[in-house]
Amino acid sequence: MQKNQKGFTIIELIVVIAIIAVLATIVMINVTSYIAKGKDSAIKGNMASIQTIAATYYDEEATYVGLGSDASYAAAVAAITDADGTSIVDEFIAGGYCIEVVLNDTTSWCVDSTGYKGTTAECDVTTADCAADS
Repeated sequence: MQKNQKGFTIIELIVVIAIIAVLATIVMINVTSYIAKGKDSAIKGNMASIQTIAATYYDEEATYVGLGSDASYAAAVAAITDADGTSIVDEFIAGGYCIEVVLNDTTSWCVDSTGYKGTTAECDVTTADCAADS
């Protein structure tokens, strides 16, 4: 056996692979959380778009009843679903609306006809209002 052989031993290679695996795991955990935060931002943006869609609908129809069947509203809801928003609850009455969705971080986000947008406990069925701002 020659004393001047060049190369890595199997132990050195295993140690390097183990270090790379640990670093990759740390990176994947952080990337996953950033992806979820990005999806939550997309959901909040679409919820803000729904407020604009609802205002336009009310200007044309003088009521919020029927907003749920509007094509623009359906497109915004589809975008929320694509971003993994779940448990979409919407309440429409003649003088108001309330739309709530569960974000990826499991908090509820709500928008309503008063202009409120934020976290909430639930949409109020009788007033079509986010309960958190009452």
